[in-house]
Amino acid sequence: MHPSEVLFQGKRQPLLLAACDHYAGSEKLMRKSIALQQELGPLFDITFDCEDGASAGNEEVHAQLVAGLIASDANAFNRIGVRVHDVDSPFFARDVEIICAAAAQRLAYIAVPKVGGVQDAMLAIDLINLHAKRAGRDNLPVHILIETHGALHDAYAIAALPQVECLSFGIMDFVSSHYGAVPAAAMRTPGQFTHPLVVRAKLEVASACHAHGKVASHNVTTDVRDSAVVANDAQRATAEFGYTRMWSIHPDQIKPIIKAFTPRLSEVNEATNILTEAQRAHWGPIAQNGRLHDRASYRYYWTVLQRARLAGLGLPEAAVALLNPPDTSSTEN
Repeated sequence: MHPSEVLFQGKRQPLLLAACDHYAGSEKLMRKSIALQQELGPLFDITFDCEDGASAGNEEVHAQLVAGLIASDANAFNRIGVRVHDVDSPFFARDVEIICAAAAQRLAYIAVPKVGGVQDAMLAIDLINLHAKRAGRDNLPVHILIETHGALHDAYAIAALPQVECLSFGIMDFVSSHYGAVPAAAMRTPGQFTHPLVVRAKLEVASACHAHGKVASHNVTTDVRDSAVVANDAQRATAEFGYTRMWSIHPDQIKPIIKAFTPRLSEVNEATNILTEAQRAHWGPIAQNGRLHDRASYRYYWTVLQRARLAGLGLPEAAVALLNPPDTSSTEN
C-alpha cells in the first residue's frame, strides 16, 4: 500500500503549503515577485496585497490590477493569492467581487485580515463563495489572519472551518491591539519570542492549526536588511513554535525562510530509510538503529519527505518512489 493510503486511514492528511508566503503590494513589487517565482519555481507562494501593504485611495483600480496579473500568463504556477480588505471595510466586498470575477480559476487563495472571530470568518467565506461560484470555482481556499483578541479566542473554531487552509499570525496588529500594554519591542526579535502574551498567541495559533490539519503561518520579520535575523526568526518559528510557513516582505527574505523550513538532507535520508524498511514490513513496527518505529513515527517521517519536496530539495530515488502516487494502470482493466 502507498504511504498516503496506510498512514492516514479514515483521516484527512494534514495540509502542506510552500514554506514562504511573500507579500507584495505595489505593481512594481508584484511584477518583481512574479519574475522571481518564474526564476526559482513554485518554491514560495506570493500574496498580492490589497490591504495594509497597498497604497490608499485607488482601491478599485488596485483590485483590478491584482486580478489582471493573477489571470495573466505571467502566473505560471497558479500559486498567487491575494489579501483583501477586512470584512468591516467598505472595500472588502468589492475586492472579492472584482478579483473573483476575473481570476477565480487561477487564484491560489484569498487571505482575510482582522477578523473579529469565527462569525466574521464565516461571513467572509460566504461572500467569497458567492462570487467564486459565479466564476465557476468551488471551495476556493481561504487564509485567515489572526490579529485580534476575538480571532485568537476563536482560533480553534476558525481552523475547523473546512475551507480554511491556513491561519497567519499578524503580530503588529496583535501587539497594537493592546494599546501600549505590550511594548513595541514585542513586534521583533527577541521580544516576539519571549513576551508572554505574544508567545501565548503564537502557540494558540499553531496548536489550532495542528489540531485540524491546517497550515500555521508565522508573522513577518520587519528587519528587511539583515538576512541573519530573518533566518533566526524562521528557525525559531519552526523549531520552537511549530510553524510550517512564514511571511516574507522583501525578496531577500525568501531564500533564508525556505532554507530554515527545509528538512536537512540527513533528515531526508533517515526518513527515506525508515519508510522504505516500513514498506517492506507492510507498515508494521520495525527497529532501526536500536529504535522502535511504527505508524505514529512513520507519519512524521512521511511529512519530512513531503516538506523536502515542496522546498525543491533533491531527493533520493527511494524517496521519490515513496512520494509518487501508486501506479494503478495495471489494475484498471
